[in-house]
Amino acid sequence: MQPVRTTLDAEEMPRKWYNILPDLPEPLAPPLNPATMKPISPSDLEVIFPKALIAQEMSSDRYIDIPEEVQQAYMLANRPSPLQRAIRLEKELKTPAKIYFKREDLSPAGSHKTNTSFAQTYYNMKEGVEKISTETGAGQWGTALALSCRYFGLTCKVFMVRASYDQKPYRREMMRVYGAEVNPSPSNLTDFGRKLLAKDPNHPGSLGIAISEAMDVAVKDKKTNYSLGSVLNHVMLHQTVIGEETMLQFQKLDEKPDVMIGCVGGGSNFAGFTFPFIGEKLRKKTHTEFVAVEPKVVPSLTEGKFEYDFGDTAGMTPLLMMYTLGHNFVPSPIHAGGLRYHGAAPTVSQLVNKKVVKAVSYQQKEVFDAALMFARTEGIIPAPETSHAIKAAIDIALDAKKKNEKKIIAFNFSGHGLLDLSGYQQYLDGKMV
Repeated sequence: MQPVRTTLDAEEMPRKWYNILPDLPEPLAPPLNPATMKPISPSDLEVIFPKALIAQEMSSDRYIDIPEEVQQAYMLANRPSPLQRAIRLEKELKTPAKIYFKREDLSPAGSHKTNTSFAQTYYNMKEGVEKISTETGAGQWGTALALSCRYFGLTCKVFMVRASYDQKPYRREMMRVYGAEVNPSPSNLTDFGRKLLAKDPNHPGSLGIAISEAMDVAVKDKKTNYSLGSVLNHVMLHQTVIGEETMLQFQKLDEKPDVMIGCVGGGSNFAGFTFPFIGEKLRKKTHTEFVAVEPKVVPSLTEGKFEYDFGDTAGMTPLLMMYTLGHNFVPSPIHAGGLRYHGAAPTVSQLVNKKVVKAVSYQQKEVFDAALMFARTEGIIPAPETSHAIKAAIDIALDAKKKNEKKIIAFNFSGHGLLDLSGYQQYLDGKMV
């Protein structure tokens, strides 16, 4: 019998997170305080983050211990997750390439986001924080944080991008089931939200706007901290359990991936999947290529500028050196709500800038074409975000077919699409642009 899955036992789960900062081609440009335009100090961040996460954000240690309580929570989130081979997709494509995908969809929240939500909530709980506010696009991050807040006994307030709030009602209700308060953004709960709604009562919102609203709530309430689902270094760090597991699974297969792929909005699932391998490449221990995939309508990495910009729309965050379309950019309301962000993580941005990572972009309809092919061959319905990575994997597999190359392709299956069926309905009814 041909094995389809490569699994790990609980005792093989990573005990440390990998920090890419010491291995980057050059030191990361520091975040700037917008008031002084000088590098931000750790104390400046204490109004919204616990001290432990601030220390991780700036750490130069290559590995950071995962607390036992977080490891225990990871098992609830179905870690370690399987590495699965897409044999039926390979046959459909008639390619000599092997295609593997990492199953991050098996978390109760439906995506990779629990890898950082459990960690962030744990550190907030340990420092006596009672409430957490956050933003969410498609809802994967909000769902993960709602789950982990319930797990560690905190209250969760979510600002959900209005376009996704309307498109994905069951993702919204999933957060409420876990006990979170969910508000469409822009909302009437903040001055910035009210200002935007006064100009456009039907404003579709953006992740940048939702970040501004969530931060506003945290800054004004001493019992509330802010939590971010992507972009920052400590978030990338927590996600590296994905890549560390994948590395061990490929060792068990006695194979090495030629290409690793992930979709990118802020960059957390791409970073988590690839950073341990990129660290190996930067130390000249592997030949693997890395591909970051984004939507054509939000082309931060492929068409944005590499410069300092705010992480939010209102200009409340520190300035980050990243690829950006400008913090006032309002993207089209595509179904891949988690990829509708104006910028990209500074670490991912630097790696693209230094040509360690290649960035590509796709139109929404061709992404759903790929999603349908995957669902009908492998039986798993992917999230629209994940489908960007699937599209790239299919293209690379077809190129390998033309060249008769036995490439090993791996992508991160970052989340399932069971709560994205309205998007599939639009596609199947021929109404998708």
